[in-house]
Amino acid sequence: MGVLIQGGLVVNADQSLMADVYCEAGKIQQIGSNLQVPEGTEIVDAKGQYVMPGGIDPHTHMQLPFMGTVASEDFYTGTAAGLAGGTTMIIDFVIPSPQQPLMEAYQTWREWAEKSAADYSFHVAVTWWDESVYEDMGTLVQEEGVNSFKHFMAYKNAIMATDETMVNSFNRCLELGAMPTVHAENGELVYHLQRKLLAAGLKGPEAHPLSRPSEVEGEAANRAIRIAQSLGVPLYLVHVSCKEAVDEIARARHEGQRVYGEVLAGHLELDDSVYRNPDWSFAAAHVMSPPFRPKEHQAVLWKALQGGTLQTTATDHCCFCAEQKAAGKEDFSKIPNGTAGIEDRLMVLWDSGVNKGRLTVNEFVAVTSANTAKIFNIFPRKGCIAVGADADIVVWDPNKQHTLSAKTHHQNIDFNIFEGRTVTGAPSHTLSQGRVVFKQGTLMAERGAGRYIKRPAFPGIFEAIEKYNAEQAPTAVERSL
Repeated sequence: MGVLIQGGLVVNADQSLMADVYCEAGKIQQIGSNLQVPEGTEIVDAKGQYVMPGGIDPHTHMQLPFMGTVASEDFYTGTAAGLAGGTTMIIDFVIPSPQQPLMEAYQTWREWAEKSAADYSFHVAVTWWDESVYEDMGTLVQEEGVNSFKHFMAYKNAIMATDETMVNSFNRCLELGAMPTVHAENGELVYHLQRKLLAAGLKGPEAHPLSRPSEVEGEAANRAIRIAQSLGVPLYLVHVSCKEAVDEIARARHEGQRVYGEVLAGHLELDDSVYRNPDWSFAAAHVMSPPFRPKEHQAVLWKALQGGTLQTTATDHCCFCAEQKAAGKEDFSKIPNGTAGIEDRLMVLWDSGVNKGRLTVNEFVAVTSANTAKIFNIFPRKGCIAVGADADIVVWDPNKQHTLSAKTHHQNIDFNIFEGRTVTGAPSHTLSQGRVVFKQGTLMAERGAGRYIKRPAFPGIFEAIEKYNAEQAPTAVERSL
């Protein structure tokens, strides 16, 4: 049975128009007025509302084994929570253990993700290097539709990629037409500062941000960007949280380098005062990396998002409950890193972005959906309302008020970093593959309904990069002997 969304304002990143939208067989079939649709079509009344592409969260960690435990949110509960908040696709991360074959890890994550309620895809982390990693990267791109690889510059003695590994992997990405991405924190400095703080008797969550100051992120961002520049490869920086990293991205883009930045809803809205809370559990619940920063960084992040220095928004959704966080009761460096947000991202960004004049409605669509689809080469299948696109749609009520709380959210975690905040603007309906899966507060997610989305290699920027690199190629000087 098809679905007709009637009477709403269709909003894409580039334009808006009053139109009805008819969905059938998982695709958008018609857009316009007075549409002819079959009898029995389900009608969604969107009068006074916006009809927008469903959100794409490019940074989640469902069911992640990490720091001696496993994230409490699995692929079903996490994607279902996303649907309740208007997010219809995630790009999660395959993270191999040191020396683990990439394909082995990838198959494990694919099996875990089969229960997803919404569409999903994967970045794959490169945590070590040898010839098998080189080969597996080719297989992942050419056969499995993976077109991005993650490099952790932090987490020494675990998953941290050395500069040598990054150079090898970045070069391979350039050959394959895949986007290298980095978690930019200097792992050596973090490790040193953690040991120094513990030796000084600082064992609580308040030491976490002190062990990962903004300079640590700025240095790593600069290093990754300069490595990418030297090799002639594009680069995507995840969860940019501070002025120093923003400045490095802005400089690189000003110089013509293809560098992209992602910001989390949490980093836009919360500051480091949360770590000084006298309640240990409250403070520990906010432990994530990079940490929440002093307030002055938030203004920089918002301006960078408004001005285009940062292009995408995400959550780094990685859930650990109070009992799991308590593993670091005597040592802050053992608190599992992660917070939630997949259900809340769109509502928080609308309330602080659109309602406060920081973002237009079209810019909201760009930073929550379209830009991610373009960077990771699934546009216009995803990220826009267009005939032939996947019918992943959120009907958005700009006047609907909603209070964010762990008591009412669908996320499988006992804490909400936005606890008690009342936002104005929330989804009334969410469609996934043309089926209504969230309707006026009722979630109808279906376990296993999500599809694995292959992402083609060589997005458009690679054609430009290839031409530019050819122009800059070194030439020998011919001399007579």
